[in-house]
Amino acid sequence: MDDIRFYHLQRQTLEEALPNLMVKVAEAGLKAVIKTNDQSTLDSLDKVLWDFDPASFLPHDKDGCDFPEEQAFYLTTEDKNPNDATVLVLVDAVECGGIEQYSRCLYMFDGRNEDIVSKAREDWKAWKDGDWSISYWQQKEMGGWEQKA
Repeated sequence: MDDIRFYHLQRQTLEEALPNLMVKVAEAGLKAVIKTNDQSTLDSLDKVLWDFDPASFLPHDKDGCDFPEEQAFYLTTEDKNPNDATVLVLVDAVECGGIEQYSRCLYMFDGRNEDIVSKAREDWKAWKDGDWSISYWQQKEMGGWEQKA
């Protein structure tokens, strides 16, 4: 793991912010695994990635699909990387084993949920002591992201 980026969701929901970040990942020619805590969040993100912009398409699928190795973005609740992704997206402080197999982690957490914020702070402290480049990003008032640390 080279780079861990904490994305603090304050002005947009995960469903609003994730597709825009995935567009950036796709533009860079990278693949991602998106890991969530539960099936309902996974299903919600699956729908959002299909519907977020009628003029664009983010190729993806989720646990149980027929060809996970062919997906640019793979949504899961498990610790697996069937599409040989280099980017890991962790949603709302979900635990993940095998993080070192990715070159970048996008750690997206809901700033309106104190339990999740508390867990994100714990993870920040734990990973800050590691050998990774770690950064903290906040949403700007007019949209987009600003690096704060």
